[in-house]
Amino acid sequence: MKQSNTIRGYHAHIYFDGSSQEQARHLCETAQQEFGVQMGHMHQAPVGPHPMGSCQLSCSPAQFAQLLPWLALNRVGLIIFAHPETGEALADHRDHAIWLGTGLDLDLSIFN
Repeated sequence: MKQSNTIRGYHAHIYFDGSSQEQARHLCETAQQEFGVQMGHMHQAPVGPHPMGSCQLSCSPAQFAQLLPWLALNRVGLIIFAHPETGEALADHRDHAIWLGTGLDLDLSIFN
């Protein structure tokens, strides 16, 4: 298996349900303002490999070094899945995953 050693960026996926959607929106908007990260759409239902509603934050490696500790301290119970962007999507989501909170099962079949 080819392994990349270059991390071009990171994604942090903030998971939410109906009762935590506004909390997730606030967390993502604050992260965008504080760290200059790119905030994606608030997906109400599972998208791609993600098992529930989520919002993606995209950032550079330098931004991620600041963002991850902040998310750890400010997630207030939200589950967050983060991964590097190396160009190897399956490995990035399966082998290089970082979970804040309880890890969930992803649908990795989309990468086959």
